[in-house]
Amino acid sequence: MQSNEGGFAMGARRFGRVNWLGLQALADREIRRFLVVWTQTLAAPLVTAGLFLAVFSLAIGPMRGEVLGVPFINFLAPGILMMTVIQNSFANTSSSIVISKVQGNIVDTLMPPLSPTEILLGYLAGGIVRGLMVGSVIALALWLILGQSVAHPLWLLVFLTLGAGFLGALGIAAGIISNKFDQIAAITNFIVVPLAFLSGTFYSITSLPPVLETLSRFNPVFYLIDGARYGMIGASDASPWLGLAVVIGASFAVAALCWRWLKSGYRLKP
Repeated sequence: MQSNEGGFAMGARRFGRVNWLGLQALADREIRRFLVVWTQTLAAPLVTAGLFLAVFSLAIGPMRGEVLGVPFINFLAPGILMMTVIQNSFANTSSSIVISKVQGNIVDTLMPPLSPTEILLGYLAGGIVRGLMVGSVIALALWLILGQSVAHPLWLLVFLTLGAGFLGALGIAAGIISNKFDQIAAITNFIVVPLAFLSGTFYSITSLPPVLETLSRFNPVFYLIDGARYGMIGASDASPWLGLAVVIGASFAVAALCWRWLKSGYRLKP
């Protein structure tokens, strides 16, 4: 009995042990990696978001009435904000892993005494921080240029963080299964971009035919866009609580898949 209890206690201690120094080092590396090229990772997304808003407001804005009770440009702003956040979070984690594979130094991440959970959290930290920094810059620009206020700041912050985390985890999964840049580009072009564009970013899904509206409600990115819209303008197509549940569930599912692949070394170990 004593030996069993001792073994249980030792196992509990091992389970609770976290390599905080290694986790911090990996997270710092991922954050510094995009800060070094801030013109590409922070400034460029701001320009892209501004171009989207300018083109849509000039081409459609004057002819489009209110959507969800607000002017079209104000309806569009949170969708552009979330779309930019999730695309940058995905790009950060996926590119980091693929670059390490191409350069042959992925072993530098796998060899240190880091658990799969710590590696997962380290990569996610970089993706989330980049996403939130991009989101903060764009939100500030929207406030300065459009006078766009935030109806529910806490909801907006929660959905931006979850969006960065969800697409960051998806980026880790994409990086693991990709061995070349053209493979990650294919995932971006044929999965991530369509998910973002066909999720109510530029329109309310209630204006779609019933079949397409139903299909849109199975897209987790729709709930991210819709949640950001609720946080910024106070109106949405779906309940923010439902969106919160869907996004949390989807995030945990993708993160669990990434953890399993990191634990087994799937497509990572030679």
